[in-house]
Amino acid sequence: MQTQAQSIRCWSRSLRRRAARSVEAGKRLGLVLLTGTLFAGALLTACTMPPDVRANYDQGVNFAQYRTYGFWGDIGTDANGYETLTTQQLKAATRREMDARGYTYSAHDADLLVNFAAKVEQRVRVSPGGYYGYPYGYGWYGGGYGYGGWGMWGAWQPYVDQYDEGTLNIDIVDARRKQLVWEGTAVGRISDKMRDNQAQAISDTVREIFMKYPFRAGGG
Repeated sequence: MQTQAQSIRCWSRSLRRRAARSVEAGKRLGLVLLTGTLFAGALLTACTMPPDVRANYDQGVNFAQYRTYGFWGDIGTDANGYETLTTQQLKAATRREMDARGYTYSAHDADLLVNFAAKVEQRVRVSPGGYYGYPYGYGWYGGGYGYGGWGMWGAWQPYVDQYDEGTLNIDIVDARRKQLVWEGTAVGRISDKMRDNQAQAISDTVREIFMKYPFRAGGG
């Protein structure tokens, strides 16, 4: 017949085995949580959201009076007195959009003049991330082996996203009055793909901005 001491030792061994299994399961759970957090961070980095595009215009102006366009004399994206590649690409994309709306390009005496401004700023975004660690629940209490409080050992792993944010402004000015009549702005994350093909990125962004331009030459 099993003695009381033997029963206690058997019960203690059973508890230790159960505790070891719980700790091992907790470690696996912690690894899954941490891996999931890192994977989510990688997805945030890889996926590029479309730019936030906004526009505004002078509602007191009759846009039907405008039929020709040109470019401002001192373009904001030029540097040191010469025309940059960025300016050339912006002009090409803008001409495509304005021509598609019935405007005629004129190097002199245009009704509208287009200007550009661009900047790049570094941004940092911190999100909560996920928890990593393992659960615990067994321990010595009152001289005997028994249950303790169930909890988690570990820490939160925040996700830090550091990226470059680009802003492009397109201004359309009444050439005669020298007053701004329409402006469009695009703000968005700059991806590696955009850096590798800047001309295409500029073309796409200009198209997005002009989708907010509702007017046509002569009001047609």
